[in-house]
This record gives sequence, structure tokens and C-alpha cells, in this order.
Amino acid sequence: MADRVTVIGWDGSPLTAAAGAALSAATLVAGAAHHLALPEVPPRAERIRLGSVDLAARRIAGHRGSAVVLADGDPGFFGVVRTLRAPEHGLEVEVVPAVSAVAAAFARAGMPWDDAQVVVAHRRTLRRAVNVCRAHPKVAVLTSPGAGPAELALLLEGVHRTFVICEELGSEREQVTVLTSDKVADHAWRDPNLVIVLGGSGHGVPAPGWIAGRDPAPPQSVRGWALPAHEYGELGAGETADLRAAQLARLGPRTGDLVWDIGCGSGALAAEAARFGAAVIAVDADKAACARTEALARRFRVQLHVVAGRAPHVLESLPEPDVVRVGGGGAAVVSACADRRPERIVAHAATRDEAEAIGAALAEGGYEVECALLQSVELDTSVWSERERSVAFLLSGRRGERSP
Repeated sequence: MADRVTVIGWDGSPLTAAAGAALSAATLVAGAAHHLALPEVPPRAERIRLGSVDLAARRIAGHRGSAVVLADGDPGFFGVVRTLRAPEHGLEVEVVPAVSAVAAAFARAGMPWDDAQVVVAHRRTLRRAVNVCRAHPKVAVLTSPGAGPAELALLLEGVHRTFVICEELGSEREQVTVLTSDKVADHAWRDPNLVIVLGGSGHGVPAPGWIAGRDPAPPQSVRGWALPAHEYGELGAGETADLRAAQLARLGPRTGDLVWDIGCGSGALAAEAARFGAAVIAVDADKAACARTEALARRFRVQLHVVAGRAPHVLESLPEPDVVRVGGGGAAVVSACADRRPERIVAHAATRDEAEAIGAALAEGGYEVECALLQSVELDTSVWSERERSVAFLLSGRRGERSP
């Protein structure tokens, strides 16, 4: 095992005394090509081009001497430290950090970043990173080859955002470019790069916060979920608070998800799914319903992409969903949604015949079907008498877990 492993962050500035001393004593140095070309790397040290960190860690574990791993920015922030410290490698590391690429990018942009979401985009997680950009007004995206600025912009089609693209931070070739998202795919971008994605409602100078990233419940927000009708104004027959609560429980929207709310009505469920941190596309054929949904999004300060159109035809151009709530359209719309293979589909019906048709559509689509008859009675507590009664069949379809 290596006698000592030091991980040194590099941000283009001169190495600190501690980093310089560790590097000068190294008998093995691992890093990218531009790290290994640094003049401070000892000429007699064994050099490892850092591709797979796991492979490098195994080489380091078998080395007798002092090893140094060079990495861009802060190696403890989405960096190599996690892999090097994995139990299978048995390495104890000392870290000499530098300014992280995220901090450097926001510094170049002259913006605070305590209120930003930070995500990593590679081929496997690109979709989820894009969904975070849909759902939040300020996101830093650590990109990778095949999951860079152009790919982000293409998947955000129809959603206006501003991209601050920072290429090769800390090097002599550093460049910062600001473009609207519709122009980004027209360019070729150099690696490594980082993208700050800005826009949507809530973009501006926020009040000082108390938690990094998205505040899950800002002080001005209404406490609770499945809020009563008076919080939303006009609600349809399928939008009662109890039904919404049951639908949200079965959908389980979360950060990185894309939710389709088809037949969004007032926008109550769409807004609440967005409050969980999910990206939401709300669809309705009624333009007045679309306008109400947009107004509700502004009131609750959440990001919603509202699409006016009739399902199932309008669904063909929408990006792939993770979970779907069908508020209108019946079995035909449920079948169209099942063809897109979301993880979960939730719908409701007013009659048993309609419920059986929706259940059959889910089963034919390969989903495990659950159905419950929900009855809720609102009471006037001043006299403890019945004020309003609602009955609905709640159907949910679930398939196996999908990869990110």
C-alpha cells in the first residue's frame, strides 16, 4: 500500500506550499494529461493517466512510496475523493483542495450560488439533470462528454433558459459564454466545461436563505400538501383534496422526475408536484384551465411548463415522463401514456365501468393495477353535519424500477 496518498485540487492558480511539498516528494502521480504536464511534477515519478479512478486506486494501493492524485477544483465535491476512500481500496487520503469549478463558474458570472441546485450530467443521468433545470431557476450542471451544453439545450426544447457556459476554467483557454438555450446547440463546446442554467419564475435576486440549494418550504409558502379548495379557487370534480393526496402519495414525485399532469384543470396537483421539486408538464385542452394553472404556478413560485392541447395527440411531442397523472381522457389517454413506459400512472374514475376500462388499459400496458374506492365526507364542525360528499375510484399502475 502507498505510504501516503495526497489528493491535490488544481484550479489554474499556483500550488500552495502544502500542495507543492506533497507533489515534490511524490513517487507516483496520477492525473489528467494537463495535470501530468505541470512543471512541478517530479520527472522521476511514475505517472498514471487518470481515466478510471477505480483502476488508478488499485495501482496506488499496490505502490510503495508517496502517491499524489491531481484533480480539477475541489476533489471532495463530486470528485475523486469518494472513490479513493471506498472500502475496497483501503486508502487513507489527505486532501489539499482548490476552488471548485462550481464556485469558480459563479464567480466568473458574478452571482451567488448558495441558492443553486448542483447536478452531475453524464449519459446515464442527463435526463434527470435536464428535469432539474426544468424545475429550478438556478442550476449548475457539471457536464461530461456526450452530456454537455448542446445535449442539455436539445432536451430543454420549448423551455426558455439562459446558459452561462464556462469552458476550461483556470486554464489559458478559459472562456465564458452567455447564450439563450435555443442557440446553444449551434456551437461546439470544449471539455471540460460547466453550465449555469438560469431562468423561469423566481429568477432574480432572492432573499438571504438558511439552507443551500432549494428551500423545501420557504416561510411565505402555505404549510401542508393536498391543500383545500380555497387555496386554489375553482376546482373540478376530480380535484378534491383527499383524492389529490392519494394521487400524490402513489405518484411520489421527487427531484429529477418529470411529471405529466394530463387534464390539469385548476393546476392544483401540478403545483403540488412541483413543490416536491419535480419538473412538471401540465396539459389541458381548455385554454382557461391552462391560464389558471400558469397563475397558480406564479402564486406558489414554482416552475411549470403548461401545454395547451388535447390528449393523446399532444403527448407525442412531449419528453419522456417518470410518472403520470391522468385527470381526464379516460382509457384512451391511459393507453397512450402506458406506451411511453413511465414508472407509475395514476388516474381516477367516477363510475365502475370507467374504472374497469382504465384498469384494463393499464394491465394491457404491462402495469400492476391497484384500485380503491375513495369516499370522503366534509363536515361542518359548527353543527357536525355533512357539508359535501365525494366518491371516486382511484386507479394506479406500477411497473418495475427504471434506471435514472
